[in-house]
Amino acid sequence: MSPTAIILAAGKSTRMKSKRAKQLHEVCGKPMLHYVLQACFDAGCDRVMVVVGHGKDEVIAEFGQDKRIIWVEQTEQLGTGHAARSCEAHLRQHPKGDVFILAGDGPLIRGQVLRTLQKAHHDEHADASMATAVLDDPTGYGRVIRDPAGNFLEIIEQIDCTPAQREIREVFPSYYCVKVEELLFALSRLKNENKKHEYYLTDIYGILRSHGKKVLAVQAVTAEDVLSVNSREQQTQVDAIMQERIQRQFLESGVTIVSGINTYIEAGVSIGADTIIRPFSYVGRDSAIGPDCTIGPFVTIPRQSIVPEGTTVAAQISTETSVLDQFKGTR
Repeated sequence: MSPTAIILAAGKSTRMKSKRAKQLHEVCGKPMLHYVLQACFDAGCDRVMVVVGHGKDEVIAEFGQDKRIIWVEQTEQLGTGHAARSCEAHLRQHPKGDVFILAGDGPLIRGQVLRTLQKAHHDEHADASMATAVLDDPTGYGRVIRDPAGNFLEIIEQIDCTPAQREIREVFPSYYCVKVEELLFALSRLKNENKKHEYYLTDIYGILRSHGKKVLAVQAVTAEDVLSVNSREQQTQVDAIMQERIQRQFLESGVTIVSGINTYIEAGVSIGADTIIRPFSYVGRDSAIGPDCTIGPFVTIPRQSIVPEGTTVAAQISTETSVLDQFKGTR
């Protein structure tokens, strides 16, 4: 049975200082939410519930053509647990199987990590599982509390941690995998008895454990994957990590990038083997560059362009004479 996913994407862009929905801010040319959705699809999900609130019309307009997405509105901002509760009616329509729950502002998530998490979840016959990470600086993340034998006990949000608990470096970056029926059971028992008076979704693990259910915490997330976007500075940091991933993939597939630091390639681009990208080149998203091409130096390839095999695009070639989708070509 294919897993379902819930993506929490109802938050405001308060620290982004933006009127735009946070999940629509771009990383390497595509909205953050695009990457989280893609990770879910890569992990085998054929149904994804996206919880929206602030800027919902704008978000739905961007992704509404994808029929795999179910849009759920969170009318009040009462915490992550309350956001997940908004999906209860849809979950009850398919009460069997597993559901991933993810944050919409974490574009560095990878489908492979979700598959690893679900495999461990099944192999250990767990009722609820989580992927955790160990960070040098865990500031801002919920801490994973284990017993002396290493078994999971609970997650404590930083604001509710004691000084000793704040020293714990294992954190929970909001990668959930839970049996649907167990999630529904736990959601019905959530309380808001904390300093924020919010319903924390992380509390479902403690609830399930207290009712004799098996909860598994798997260290499966690298420190690089954890970073989410809550500010413009974090957006820049995430963009740099994603750009490195994009370039690494092309290098491994036979593309030469002469100067990575002076090259910017957006997401969704295809480049054929033995193509050379020279310094100070920008390649826009969803472009297709054939094999044996030379791009640059000092070239901009507009988004959704097509550069045929063997083409040289140099700065002295104007858009009126280059082969860029709608433009006539020089070979």
